[in-house]
Amino acid sequence: MITPNEFKAGTIFKRKDGIFEVLSCYRQRTAQRRARVVAKIRNIDTGALIEESFESELKLEPADVERRRSQYMYSDELGYHFMDMATYDQFALSPEAIGDRALYLVENVETDVLYVEGRPVTVEPPMFLEMEVAETEPDFKGDTAAGGGKPALLTTGLRITVPFFVKVGDRVKVDTRDNSYVERA
Repeated sequence: MITPNEFKAGTIFKRKDGIFEVLSCYRQRTAQRRARVVAKIRNIDTGALIEESFESELKLEPADVERRRSQYMYSDELGYHFMDMATYDQFALSPEAIGDRALYLVENVETDVLYVEGRPVTVEPPMFLEMEVAETEPDFKGDTAAGGGKPALLTTGLRITVPFFVKVGDRVKVDTRDNSYVERA
């Protein structure tokens, strides 16, 4: 059993009304009341997003989750297609199941696919990813002492801030936890 105090992004649990994934959460304490955990959760079966408040001591059943290494191949009108690296089985996940994680899907990248109750439900992107800059402002002499940057659009549609010297076509390493520039690849 788990409690909402143990929630973090990516926690998956079961209730009577379905299986849910925690997208974000924070603790809330009001005067003379028990602490509560407010969480934004997604129903894995329907894709519905819900913001819900939980008693901090509530007991919830964890879902049976398995991570399998898979390779992203391509996307089309049927969804995002992957290949299990152990069995070489191919499968597709819907855009609703992938959500914003689609911004981290670069062809041939190996990623973890989460299987809940024996079926693939979502993707966990790698912590660092190399991506190509598709669009950014041209070089200019800026206030480099302040360590600023300029906005850049990557080939997957992800927007990040990059240093002034990065140009279109450069490959950059991105931290997928907070969408930050790490280094030029």
